[in-house]
Amino acid sequence: MGATLRAVRALVLLSGFYLLGLGLLALLGAADWAVVLWAPAAIRIKVLIVSVLLAIPVVRGMAMLRTPRDEEPGGVLVTEADEPRLWATVRELAREVGTRAPDEIRLTADVNAAVTEDARLLGLLGGVRRLYLGLPLMAGLDEAGLRAVLAHELGHYVNSDTRLAGLGVRGRVQVGRMIELFHAKADAKVDKERARQERKSEKRIARGKKAKEIDTEGAGVTYRTMARIYSAYGRLYLRSTTSGARRQELAADLAAARIAGRDATARALRSIPAIDAANDHYLSSYAALGTDFGLLPARGEVFGGLRHLLAARADEVAGLCEELPDEPASPYDSHPPVAERVARIEALPDDGRATEGSGPALGLLTSPEAALGAIEDVSLTPEAQHMRRLDWPELVHEAMSARVARGTEELRAAAGAGAGSLPALLDAIDAGRTWEIADRLPKSEKAAAATGRAAREFARPALRRGLSALVTDELLRSGRARWELSWTGPATLTLPDGTADALPAALDAATADLPDTGPLRALLSQQAPLPL
Repeated sequence: MGATLRAVRALVLLSGFYLLGLGLLALLGAADWAVVLWAPAAIRIKVLIVSVLLAIPVVRGMAMLRTPRDEEPGGVLVTEADEPRLWATVRELAREVGTRAPDEIRLTADVNAAVTEDARLLGLLGGVRRLYLGLPLMAGLDEAGLRAVLAHELGHYVNSDTRLAGLGVRGRVQVGRMIELFHAKADAKVDKERARQERKSEKRIARGKKAKEIDTEGAGVTYRTMARIYSAYGRLYLRSTTSGARRQELAADLAAARIAGRDATARALRSIPAIDAANDHYLSSYAALGTDFGLLPARGEVFGGLRHLLAARADEVAGLCEELPDEPASPYDSHPPVAERVARIEALPDDGRATEGSGPALGLLTSPEAALGAIEDVSLTPEAQHMRRLDWPELVHEAMSARVARGTEELRAAAGAGAGSLPALLDAIDAGRTWEIADRLPKSEKAAAATGRAAREFARPALRRGLSALVTDELLRSGRARWELSWTGPATLTLPDGTADALPAALDAATADLPDTGPLRALLSQQAPLPL
C-alpha cells in the first residue's frame, strides 16, 4: 500500500472516531426526544439527566483535538564531531537506501533501534529526523549486523512510515482518551455508591442491626457501556493500523537485506531477541545485584557490563539465536513474529555476502566507555547516581555479603539482644535455649499449631538456615571467606580448605535434639583469612 492510500486510510479511521461520537450523540438525542413525548415526568427527568451526563464526556473527547506533545527526546545526542565513524556509516546507508539521513543520532540504554520524524500538517510535511540507537544492542552485534539494523530503520523513512505515524498516533490517543474518561466516570460512580452504602451500614450497626453486604455491581454501568463501545472501535483501529505496520516492517527487512546482505540481516534478526533476553538477565542478576545496599558497578559498567556476559556465554547466546521465540500471531502486534521475518529473509537468493566479516559494533564509537558512562548520566535515577561504585569483583563480594547478613536478621531477632552474635548464640545453644530461640522464628500457620516433637521438626530447618547464614557472615566479615564473580553462573562462595565438607555435619550437630556446638566451634577456630 502506497503512502497516499495509507494516509487516506489513517484519515478515514480518525474521521470514524468523530463519526462515532456524533452517532452516539444522535442516539442520546433520539432517546431524549422519545421520553419527552411519551414517558412520565419522573422517568423523563432521570433519562434526561443520564443523557446529559453521558453526552458531556463524548463532547469533551471530541473537542480534544490536540495530540499531547512528546516528551523531550531521550538518550544522549552525539554530533558528527563526537562520533565521526558512526555518522559516516549512517550517511552511507541512507544514500544506499535512498533517503535523507537523520538530523540527530541519540544513543540510548535499550536493546533497540528506532527512527522518528517530527512531521507537520498530519504528515504532509516532514520535520526533524532522529535515529535512536541502543548501546546494549550494539554490544551484542557486529558491524555487519548493526548495518542491517540501521538499514532497516532508515528504510522506514523511504516509505513515509515515520511521517504518517502521526495520524495513527492521533487516532489511538483520541480513542484512548475517551475510554479513560468513561472508566474514570464509572469508577467515580462506584466509589460514590460504595461510600453511600457504607454510611447506611454504619447507621444500621449503630441501631443494633446487621450491616448489609456492599454491592456496587450496577454502579456506573452506563459509563462502562460507553467505554466498551469505544474499546471496540479502538480494537478495530489497532487491527487496521497494525496490519499496515507489519507490512512496513517486512518492507524494511527487505531494504536491510538489499543493503547489508541477506545473511547479515538474518543474523541480526536472530540475535536481537537473544541479546534482549541476555540484557534482562544481566540487569537483574548483575547490574542490580547491589542496589538494595546502595551499590552499583563502576561508571560505564551499569549497561556496559553486558559485554562481559555475552562474551562469557557466547555458546548459550548462539543457541538462543537458533531457537527463535515461538510467538503466537496477534492482530494487535505491530511487528510480525521474528521467526516469520527470519524465514522470509533466509528464503531470499544467496547474494554472495555470507563470508563478510566485521568487528564489534561498539568499535564504530570513538570511545565506547565514555558513551556508556554518558548513557548512565541520563538513564539512572538521581538516587542511583549517588550510589557507591565498585569494580565487579568487589561489587559481587560486598553485595552478596550484604545479602548473607540480611539473611541472619530473623535469627538474631529471635535470639534477642544478648545472643545476636554467633559466639553468644552458640553459648545460648549450650545453655539449653535452642528450641526457645527456634520457637521465636517466623513460622507457617501449620508450624505454629504444632506441639512437641512435631513443632521441633518444623523449626529445625529454619534454625539451621539461620545458623548457616550466621556462620557464613562470620567467615565473610573476618576475611576467611569470599564471594567470587562468575559471568557464566551465580556467584560462588570460596571457603577455607575443608570447610565446605565439614560445615554441614557441624550445623547438623548444633541443631540436633541434643545440640553439640563443639564441631562448629572447632571448625571456626581453625580458619585463617584467605590470601588476597
